[in-house]
Amino acid sequence: MYLGIDLGTSNIKLVLLSSSGKLIDSVSSPLNVERPHPLWSEQHPNDWWHTFDAAMQSLIQRNDAARIEAIGLTGQMHGAVLLDTHGDVIRPAILWNDGRSSEQCKQLKDQVADSEVITGNLIMPGFTAPKLLWLQQNEPEAFARIHKVLLPKDYLRWCLTNDYATDVSDAAGTLWLDVARRDWSDTMLTACGLDRSHMPRLYEGTQITGIIKPALAKRWGMQCVAVVAGGSDNAAGAVGVGVVGQQRGMLSLGTSGVYFVSAQRYSQGCEDAVHSFCHALPNQWHLMSVMLSAASCLQWFADQVAKQPLDRLMQSVESECTIAEDIPYFLPYLSGERTPHNDPLVQGSFIGLTHSTTQQQMLVAVLEGVSFAFADAVEVLHNTGTVAQNITLIGGGTRSDFWRQMLADVLNLPLDYREDGEVGPALGAAKLAQIAIETHRTVSQICTQPRLIKRYHPTPAKHAVLAQRRHKFVALYSALSGHYHS
Repeated sequence: MYLGIDLGTSNIKLVLLSSSGKLIDSVSSPLNVERPHPLWSEQHPNDWWHTFDAAMQSLIQRNDAARIEAIGLTGQMHGAVLLDTHGDVIRPAILWNDGRSSEQCKQLKDQVADSEVITGNLIMPGFTAPKLLWLQQNEPEAFARIHKVLLPKDYLRWCLTNDYATDVSDAAGTLWLDVARRDWSDTMLTACGLDRSHMPRLYEGTQITGIIKPALAKRWGMQCVAVVAGGSDNAAGAVGVGVVGQQRGMLSLGTSGVYFVSAQRYSQGCEDAVHSFCHALPNQWHLMSVMLSAASCLQWFADQVAKQPLDRLMQSVESECTIAEDIPYFLPYLSGERTPHNDPLVQGSFIGLTHSTTQQQMLVAVLEGVSFAFADAVEVLHNTGTVAQNITLIGGGTRSDFWRQMLADVLNLPLDYREDGEVGPALGAAKLAQIAIETHRTVSQICTQPRLIKRYHPTPAKHAVLAQRRHKFVALYSALSGHYHS
């Protein structure tokens, strides 16, 4: 069996996968995000390791760890983990949804006029490169101590194997990778005061990067198995649900929201903040639209507004579908936005509240607002000429049948809900490990699509109503965005 590790933003997930592709077991442990200043978002890498170790202890209590044949890694993209010459963490990791480096984005663009050609992407605060330029200018003592810059999942790799390594799908989210050539860009590194010596070694997602340390193997009752490169959370999630090859699509409802379309050649559409990245499989790429707050908007509403468990709130919506027409609007920009606005300063809003507005109506507004933002993201990716042949739903937000149907109605597209979608990235990490070990099998034999549970078809009448509401949603963003910039 194979172990897949997914270092997310809100939790760490571990899965065990059999050679036949069956999900044997899974475990999840929560993580916290710190926001010490406006626009900041940080986590402590040492907390990742301790949380992961606790999750491992839970998993091996129920399973024979000696049967694990290899480990695959995936996790949140873009984070900056800084290590000194002793391998010690210099400061908290700056995360993907951190917006402090807007000014540094402008500076990088001025320094490297052809950055979009090299990286396939607009320069945004969420990416790793502007974070390091911010550190150089604002925390020069910390910057001077940097020996290696790692992505979040690759810090766990360092703890597991003492190897500095990453894969090209995750590296593509740094803005230091020449995405077409799948190699570090000296031009982009130099613009940030770095060079290749500061970078981990690059691998394809199915390559072995090292072997687990004997002391850890003994601690968990494992063999000294191989650790495989793995992939970014979205690329691994796509592998997990069989979104590989040409023009297969995935809609991910996690902390962030992602629309992902696989491709067998490199292309870009960065004028509308569409991302172009390497896939976790050799000689494959993908286009991706990203919204910074998706299912996290629901958790925010449950924790900060309703002050009730999210599951209970969603059950209420599922069981009482007679929602009144007088639904307010919700702009889901709690951490700014990427696709299509590239606007780190915009903020979330409720518009149209009255004395008669109920908690349930506000929850429906949140679901609608995230769905409308997804429609924006899907539309601009399709405008590049790349359109998915079928779209699979993954992520924790997909647990709601009500929301799955709403998304189909808003997007006016059929959506597939499959088994194991909630653990897609961790499942994909395990499959990447399996590909590395079972070399007698093809990628297509391992990366099959899980069993289809339900296909959601859009309802014409509901789409017509929601299309009118989306038109107003778009107008509200345009009307309010200038307020946050002033």
